Amino acid sequence: MFEIGNSLREARVRRALGYPEVELATKIRAKYIRALEEEDFDILPSETYARGFLRAYADYLGLDGQLYVDEFGSRFGSAWREDQAHRQPSRVRAHRGVERRAVVLALAGIAALVVLVFVAWKFGGSSNPTPSVLPPRPSPPAASELVLRGVGRGAYVQVRRGGPAGTIVLQATIPRGGTERLRGAEFTLTIRHSGNLRVSLRGKPVALPAAPSLRVEIGQDSTTLLGG
Repeated sequence: MFEIGNSLREARVRRALGYPEVELATKIRAKYIRALEEEDFDILPSETYARGFLRAYADYLGLDGQLYVDEFGSRFGSAWREDQAHRQPSRVRAHRGVERRAVVLALAGIAALVVLVFVAWKFGGSSNPTPSVLPPRPSPPAASELVLRGVGRGAYVQVRRGGPAGTIVLQATIPRGGTERLRGAEFTLTIRHSGNLRVSLRGKPVALPAAPSLRVEIGQDSTTLLGG
């Protein structure tokens, strides 16, 4: 019979090895290496791990790994298994207790949420809510636009913006079905064959006499004939 932990520690110290070096070389966590040297086998995950760690650590230190496994089995194996068997039920009971508490808390949370929803529905508003009525949105004002539409055989037209001395903005013959649109509020038109032309300003038709030659000033509120 020999001391497992002390012999492992002495072998490591003789080789001047630290725990980090041993952990890196054996892939065994440092806390488990300390447990082997202190013979604190209870913190190891299982008896299988204990035997495997012992064999690997002893072989790494140049010792007989099987000898250490056999010594562990003769001294700690049965006692370790009995101790683990006693601990297992308590762990299961603790785990189940945690699960039960989680279920109770979840149910309590759901019940509280249901109560809050009911209270909000019951007392959240008046019994006879008055629907809100929005005032009708006013229609945007029609754009000030002159529209010239050709009918019959079409008509020639010259358009000046503003009065008779205004800038010419259109000079063309508008055929049947053709349309010209000009933005503005006041225009002076010189028309050939006015009977073949339909004129409107801001969506309102402008009445023009049918004549071979016509000159007219059109504004938002009035239409003035200027001659032929």
